[in-house]
Amino acid sequence: MALQRMDHVTVVVRDLGAAVDFFRELGMEIDGTTQVRGEWVDRICGIDGVTADIAMLHTPDGHGRIELTRYLSPEPDSGVRNPEPVETPGLRQVMFAVDDLDSTVHRLREHGTELVGEIVRYEDVYRLCYLRGPEGIIVALAEELR
Repeated sequence: MALQRMDHVTVVVRDLGAAVDFFRELGMEIDGTTQVRGEWVDRICGIDGVTADIAMLHTPDGHGRIELTRYLSPEPDSGVRNPEPVETPGLRQVMFAVDDLDSTVHRLREHGTELVGEIVRYEDVYRLCYLRGPEGIIVALAEELR
């Protein structure tokens, strides 16, 4: 049996609207929203009484997808956490190719996004940066140098 494809990445957020706005500003398009609950959701999550709002978005080429999920119940942990550093083990970032890095960073900064470090050049191949978006999500951007 062979792997067919990567379908999507799920990011759990507290503010679904802000996260959707951020990824739409980046250039993703929304597929739709829904709310899930019931025995099948409880069983797959391993948690009783799950209710979650979900938004699905895709990249303009249709190949990359992100699921943004906000758990309504059980009550999400409301503890205040500082954003984890980029070297913390686990999923750290989602990378997107962009055609104009400076313009993209400027647009996203207007939504409260901050650079993690600096915009850098990797040889004569890419200009790259990491941004921290809503909920501390780290997004990497790469502009291919032609």
